[in-house]
Amino acid sequence: MSAIVLLQARTSSSRLPGKVLLPISGVPLAVLAAKRAANTGLPVKVVTSTDASDDVLCDVLAEWRVPYFRGSLKNTLKRFVDAIGSAPDEQIVVRLTGDNVFPDGQFIDGMLEAFESCQLQYMNCAGEGSGLPYGVSAEITRAGHIRAAHRSTESESDREHVTPWIIRKYGVVGYDKYRTRALSQYRCTVDTLDDYLRVSQVFRAENEPEAVTLDSLVERLVQLSSDVIVAKPASKLVLGTAQLGLNYGIANQSGKPDSQAAKALVRMAVSNGVGYLDTAHAYGNSEQVLGEALAGGWASRVTTITKLSPLDRCPDGASEQVVQAFVTSSVFQSCRALKRGSLDVLMLHRARHLWDWNGAAWRALLELRDEGAIGQLGVSVQSPDEALQALDVRDVNFIQIPFNILDDRWDRVIEKLEDVRRDRAITVHARSSLLQGLLATSQESLWERAHCVDPEPVIRWLQDSANKLTQGDVAELCLKYVLSQGWINGVVIGVDNLDQLAQNLECATCDLFTEAQLTAVSADRPKLSEATLNPANWKSE
Repeated sequence: MSAIVLLQARTSSSRLPGKVLLPISGVPLAVLAAKRAANTGLPVKVVTSTDASDDVLCDVLAEWRVPYFRGSLKNTLKRFVDAIGSAPDEQIVVRLTGDNVFPDGQFIDGMLEAFESCQLQYMNCAGEGSGLPYGVSAEITRAGHIRAAHRSTESESDREHVTPWIIRKYGVVGYDKYRTRALSQYRCTVDTLDDYLRVSQVFRAENEPEAVTLDSLVERLVQLSSDVIVAKPASKLVLGTAQLGLNYGIANQSGKPDSQAAKALVRMAVSNGVGYLDTAHAYGNSEQVLGEALAGGWASRVTTITKLSPLDRCPDGASEQVVQAFVTSSVFQSCRALKRGSLDVLMLHRARHLWDWNGAAWRALLELRDEGAIGQLGVSVQSPDEALQALDVRDVNFIQIPFNILDDRWDRVIEKLEDVRRDRAITVHARSSLLQGLLATSQESLWERAHCVDPEPVIRWLQDSANKLTQGDVAELCLKYVLSQGWINGVVIGVDNLDQLAQNLECATCDLFTEAQLTAVSADRPKLSEATLNPANWKSE
């Protein structure tokens, strides 16, 4: 059965308004996306809205003789149903978006062949598993499923994104022809001004931009993306940003970077596949630094986790209303600093605030989440006992723990985590993989400040293990050990400069330790006391 291709486009983009009209090699973006999709003969129709803001887009499409359909602006799912018209339920429908100009007819034909040969109900090409740059994407389903989604869901998100209901019902089969290329850290969508400038460069020399092959475009993209320095995305690395807002770490001798250096650090991390940034209300001006670094659309490329104020000024006997005021103030101060209308993820900075004030702080956060001010909630814990308590709270979806190569306290948590994950999604991030830099230093005076009375055997064991496993690099040993833990989703690493970031990115994308190596490391490691494992106990200078 032949397919129809529907390319979604509108002029009123929130991050880059009017982007579908921007020229690429002299061709408006939405026009180029449609013509490239149609270059092997597939019927392509641009699906836009009846809103007046799309009148000019429709004029442009008509001028370039690109078929289009106009429907609901806000209910994109209904727009697709109306665009399909009376097509039979089994009709194959390809969904594209007007800000992605790399997909061409040959690419779509390959997906269609895989879709039909496997008799699928839904297939996509997207994400790290595709092996292709972000923006080489497409979805395939059937007309009847789009109609069923429209009849069955009232979810605003389902209606905006068209296919979530279909995915929940039929599951996802990914198009994996290009999986081994491992290029998902590259970016060719047009969502920001920086994106547009890069894609324009890729197409600059093309007299027939609608005909150039996908392979040629991807090759040029890689050549032009000098900010990408790793062979695959560093998706398990979380950039810790305490160092961007205050002088942080027992071994830090350089202080916090200036605003331009901080911006470069953040953007380099995001460009290389780092999916999360970690900050806090209490990290000096870190939130403000991030807000500046993520301006211009960069915030849409990464999930930012911040933490509630420690609420040190909230009285012990405060009423529900007073606690709520403190919590609300902290949340919206973070929104303002980060330049965001809402927070992606908010963690409690103190696990006890789940229960302090008879649970008033947590209730206030639940209310703010339900109102849309917060996406997901989590807890930053200091100990295994706190982690176990947090796992019992159903609305906790993120937990951050202190964990490093010398920390053997977490077996009970791992067991419980396995049980909880059968019931709900829990993301676990580990911080302090270098114990604020202590594990990477051989200065015994710093170890003694951390209450390690006999540091020499510990320092020697770390160096001996690094000699065996990481060519003598103790910092790499410690980071790689935590990255290799399957139960941990992300590892928070703070850096002071671009060289440190580059080293950590390379480490995060190299081969991990095997189970045998992890077992060998755990078998003979030295024991550290609770006083050493918790930096809150360390002596100040």
